[in-house]
Order: sequence, then structure tokens, then C-alpha cells
Amino acid sequence: MPRMTANLLLLTAAIVWGAAFVAQSTAMESIGPMNFTGVRFLLATLAVAPFAYFERRRVSNPIPLPVIGKGILVGVVFFSGMAFQQFGFATTSVTNAGFLTALYVPLTPVIGVLIFRSWPTPIIWPIVAISVLGAYLLAGSLETMKEGDILMLFSALSWALQIIFVGRMVSKYGNPLAFAFLQFATAGVLGFLGGLPFETMDLSSLQGAWFQIIYTGVFSGALAFGLQAIGQRYTPPADAAIILSGESVFAAIFGALLLSERLTSTQYLGCFLIFSCILLVELLPQIQKRLRRAKKKTEATDTTEASADIPA
Repeated sequence: MPRMTANLLLLTAAIVWGAAFVAQSTAMESIGPMNFTGVRFLLATLAVAPFAYFERRRVSNPIPLPVIGKGILVGVVFFSGMAFQQFGFATTSVTNAGFLTALYVPLTPVIGVLIFRSWPTPIIWPIVAISVLGAYLLAGSLETMKEGDILMLFSALSWALQIIFVGRMVSKYGNPLAFAFLQFATAGVLGFLGGLPFETMDLSSLQGAWFQIIYTGVFSGALAFGLQAIGQRYTPPADAAIILSGESVFAAIFGALLLSERLTSTQYLGCFLIFSCILLVELLPQIQKRLRRAKKKTEATDTTEASADIPA
């Protein structure tokens, strides 16, 4: 798959997640965070299961049995990120949550270097800095830190780890939909079990959040996270984190469309900076590739001319 196509898949995931931000926040009015997480990802598991099955039948190298355990561990990290985020919504502002969650952008390349000694291209670091600045401007301002802010920081750390692990596993083993299935099933079971002792699930709570459950389960879950797994097979984790950070921009857009929220000029500037980073991640590799080709062509021409100047 061309890298541009993979990046477009990641951008599509960011758009779907942007709308899910509204659904996640409004669902808490009817259902507890653990029950919501469990139900949405059990639904996502059912939605992606047929595609994972056909993928397994089509490929010649299905996931080895020992690697399934690794996929489940990634699912635990995935669940942690979602659970921290959902609980954080209850005790922090949307402003703080939007910025603190976006910290997975700088955390992704840093963790990649610290754990796996995987260095991104040098140009990624200034792009990461611009992206974080854009997220800060989009947030508007940070209020006093609260308990939920700590949960959002843990959520950002979990998302960074999930992006790195998914990228490495699908690059090595393929089968992105199978890994998505493992993540969803793990998160769904853990969410359901986590809600049993502390939350009550009844028909009225499911009815009150039915739209949010379907959207976050089928579209934000099965579709968007499936696109992430496919796209990350062809895109480095640090680049993927920057593209996926576009979810904060689309969250603001859908907030304006669906919740009548309005952006200030500073927030528009933040949107512009984040979009600029997404374009840079896409265009810079193409520019570098063309420059390398031009350099090789020039060197080949110089070599030919030098050979022609040598006396017979």
C-alpha cells in the first residue's frame, strides 16, 4: 500500500474519532464509564470479527499462537488508555482533556527512542513541537490541574504505547484486522468485568446511550481503529501520532456543528498548525524522495561527463 494511502486511512480515523469525542462525553449522562467501554468494544468485536475471519483465510501467514498473547497485552494497554480517558472526563474540563490527551504526540517518538532505540527522522521533532503548540492553542487555555488531569496524562501515555506496539506488530506480522479484533475483545471483556462491582447496567441506561454506543462501537471502534491498524503497517509510529492528532481539530469542528460551540481566533490558529503538521508529515517524505532522485541523477550525469573527459 502506498504511504499516502495509508496516511489517508489514518486521517479518516482521526475524523471519526473527532466526532466520537462528542459521543463519549454525552454518553456519560446515561451510562457508567466502564459499562460504556465494555459494551462499545464488545460491539466493535462483533463488527470486526467477519473481516478478521476473511483476512485470516486470505493470508498465508496468520498470527502465530504465541503472538496472540502479545496482541492481548496490547489490548490491555488499549483498554487502559480508554478507561483513563473516560474516568478523566468526570473530573476535568474538556479544555484540559483535549490538550493533555494530545500529549501522546511527543510521547510516541520519545518512548520509541527510550524503549526500542527507534529514532525517527530528525525533521519529526520540530513538527511534534508545532503540533503540541497547536493542541495548546486549540484548547484555549489550561485551567487548574485536577485529579482527572492525572488520568488524562496516563491516557496519553497509554495511547503512545498503543500506537508504538500496533505499528511494530502489524509491520512484523501483518494481519491488522486480527490485531484489532484482539484489542477490541480484550477491552470489551475488561470493561464489562470492571463495571460489574461498581456500576449498574440496565435497559434504560442502554436505551439512553444507544446512539453513542453504536457510533463509538461500530464507527469509532471497528472502523477507525481498524483503519489505524491497517495504516500503521505502512507509516512510522511518530508520523502516525501526528496525523492521528488531527482528531482534536475534528472534535472542535464537530463540537461547533453538534453542540453549538464556537472557536476563537487563537483556536483557529491551533487548528491551522495541527493541519500544517499533518501536511508536512505527508509531503516531506515525498520532497525528500524527489531530492534524492535528483541528486542521484546529477551524480550519474557528472560521472558520465567525467568519463567522457578522460583521454582515450
